[in-house]
Amino acid sequence: MTEDKKVLLGMSGGVDSSVSAILLQRKGYDVTGLTLHLYEGGCCNLDSTWEAKMLCKSLNIEHVTINHKDLFKEKIIDNFIEEYKNCRTPNPCILCNKYLKFGIMYEIAKKMGIYYIATGHYASTCYSEKYKRYVIKKSKNLQKDQTYFLYDIPKEVIPYIIFPLAEFYSKDQIREIAQKNNMKVATKPDSEDICFITNGSYKDFLEKEGGLKPKKGNIVDVNGNILGEHDGLYRYTIGQRKGLGISNPEPLFVIGFNKEKNEVIVGEEKQLY
Repeated sequence: MTEDKKVLLGMSGGVDSSVSAILLQRKGYDVTGLTLHLYEGGCCNLDSTWEAKMLCKSLNIEHVTINHKDLFKEKIIDNFIEEYKNCRTPNPCILCNKYLKFGIMYEIAKKMGIYYIATGHYASTCYSEKYKRYVIKKSKNLQKDQTYFLYDIPKEVIPYIIFPLAEFYSKDQIREIAQKNNMKVATKPDSEDICFITNGSYKDFLEKEGGLKPKKGNIVDVNGNILGEHDGLYRYTIGQRKGLGISNPEPLFVIGFNKEKNEVIVGEEKQLY
């Protein structure tokens, strides 16, 4: 097996990464499965790790698990809390892809003497004559496309990424492959929540892990007129319309914050932009 046929596949125990293992094998790649243990709970639980390990065993694929909880806390969780403290809404998946799923994973692959890395994301890569380098493109499955989560991954890593699901038009096709191969994960629900928010409430997480406390203040319009009351700046997001508890002839959206005055600022949709 030549070096450039070796690939390190990120495996979560879900159907996308599991089917990716089969697709890579069919194309003649020497696959090694990798599960990064990043957080206790969510998609990083022991059941998911076990499912990934058992699938690899059934396919005669080596499977390794590596603990990077400390880096995950530093780069993802601490940033998540700090952004909310500063009245910004973070996207932790973008940072996780940058630093862990494609950053650290690529470093692990190099240390293992593996040429490519792969994941079950819905995206694709190609060489761009315009930019004179490899770039990320949308997958054919536009409903599941995940490129907006991947835009910030290191550019130097892109030539070494394989997205096995890039050519499929629907998730049903992926589940069908899983069923034909008798995979237990064929009907496993998609995981679309933030992995470390285990009870579904980011507000509870921020209060418990970040020490944020509800502090009432005013909801005001762009002219400073008081329209209502909020119960903590971190509980609101720019673009939010529902749950404001105020009435107006035109729908109102959160368009900003005044941290010094502890105010949520709202405006009409045209002001949102």
